[in-house]
Amino acid sequence: MKSSEIFNPTLREVPSEAEIVSHQLLLRAGFIRKNSGGVYSYLPLAFRVLKKIMNIVREEMDRAGGQEVLMPIIQPAELWQESGRWEVYGDEMFRLKDRHKRSFALGPTHEEIITTLVKQDVHSYRDLPLLLYQIQNKYRDEIRPRFGLMRGREFIMKDLYSFDIDEDGLDLSYKKMYEAYSRIFERMNLKYRVVEADSGAIGGNESHEFMVMASSGEAEIVYCDKCHYAANVEKAQCPAPEPDGAKRAEARPLEKIHTPGVRTVEDVMHSLAVPAESIVKTLIYWADGEYVGAVIRGDRELNEVKLKNLLGCNELLIADENQVSQVLGVSVGSLGPVGAEFKVYADQEIELMDNFICGANEDGYHLMNVNLGRDFVPETIADLRNAIKGDPCPVCSAELDTTRGIEVGHIFKLGTKYSEAMKATFLDKNGQERPFIMGCYGIGISRTMAAAVEQNHDENGIIWPLPIAPYQLIIVPINTKKTEQMDLAWSIYEQLSGQGLEVIIDDRDERAGVKFKDADLTGIPLRITIGPKALQENKVEVKKRWENETVLIAVEDIVEEINSILSQY
Repeated sequence: MKSSEIFNPTLREVPSEAEIVSHQLLLRAGFIRKNSGGVYSYLPLAFRVLKKIMNIVREEMDRAGGQEVLMPIIQPAELWQESGRWEVYGDEMFRLKDRHKRSFALGPTHEEIITTLVKQDVHSYRDLPLLLYQIQNKYRDEIRPRFGLMRGREFIMKDLYSFDIDEDGLDLSYKKMYEAYSRIFERMNLKYRVVEADSGAIGGNESHEFMVMASSGEAEIVYCDKCHYAANVEKAQCPAPEPDGAKRAEARPLEKIHTPGVRTVEDVMHSLAVPAESIVKTLIYWADGEYVGAVIRGDRELNEVKLKNLLGCNELLIADENQVSQVLGVSVGSLGPVGAEFKVYADQEIELMDNFICGANEDGYHLMNVNLGRDFVPETIADLRNAIKGDPCPVCSAELDTTRGIEVGHIFKLGTKYSEAMKATFLDKNGQERPFIMGCYGIGISRTMAAAVEQNHDENGIIWPLPIAPYQLIIVPINTKKTEQMDLAWSIYEQLSGQGLEVIIDDRDERAGVKFKDADLTGIPLRITIGPKALQENKVEVKKRWENETVLIAVEDIVEEINSILSQY
């Protein structure tokens, strides 16, 4: 392919809208262009990367026994109402009506469609297990689409659904997908980690995320090097703290003190000269129509996913300060669990705290010497905080460490969540009607492309892993007006292309520096440079994108050398 013929409009400046590296580089390198917030066009080089990712995914899904289908994007509301998710899914769902005023959604996911499809035509245990997958666009109306392809309104996804006769069958299907996903990301040469995860709106009782490691990752991960436990911070368990063996402090009399202008934990620390560990903060949430309070230690961060799962609510939103003041008659900074007019849920660390400080439910006042049990009794005591570096591992008690990652794959054990709700059943070997046991397994295709850039780049541009690079190598003649350089360039091009390699020849009448910059920016893994000095020795320069050095290779050895390099990756 000639560079002059590739639609690849590069940019020299970083677009102001781009916040993270992948967004910046994919725009600058001419891979994507924005159409509207969270919606992008994929240009030719990007589409080549996407096709390679899809091909790897397809090969591993087929190898694991998957069969590819293609389901509709437009989904009737009736199916979502049948599963109970039409209202639950919330504002992220794009909803529309046809000319007959019938309600539809643009598919954010396809559990309802696939369950209906199988329900209609699979009736016997003899037809199971069944693994069906598709690669297709998905639509979610993100409240704030950002980070380019990381959080968009339209994105490309592979989703596979498993149907089994029992839990043992689901375990086997889940294991197949776990292993297939591991092979997929290994084949892409991506550094990844598998972590325990929360199932979220998809549902189910077990799930794992596949995280591509990147310092810019939106997800925080805790992990243990000793036993290999790893979990998304949303899911990571914080074991109940063990008493340190010291005698508990004697409960002192409850005391209300005047604290004008004191609203935050930091304010309390400075005003009363106390550490954050002796303070309890109360966070107010709106949960399915009522206010609830969560109390945690002052130096901890509340885990909203854990709280939502504990409450079993569909909607959990941090309360608006103005509404709290109007409804509860007190500002957020003065709220506390003692005498609260709302249900209180306490993190398990509160049980080990003595004589702590909290809001008094009266503006300008705090309470000192508060003790759980004597002064307030929560609805429930549970693990409600985020795990942090240094916490004990829930498996082996060694210290946890933290890192960041980008979710590119997620697998779920759904069980009978959808089959029971939608009356999707089969007849077992005894003729008894039973619901399908289901699993769901997704990979973000477009997100994986962005994650690969986040993990593989330098100050000059993208460094594509070879298996998903748009082209494997680029040939750069220094001066296209020199016949000997162009003749050799085309000779090498024909030889390498004839071996089935994906080659670009930069035939543009540009300065060498411009060509080198564009090759680095777009991330082509190998560059062959043909210049006058090398030609005098009948040699060409070869440079690997991920290394700084160039090496001189004899022209007669170039095909063998290139094949040798590619065979190593």
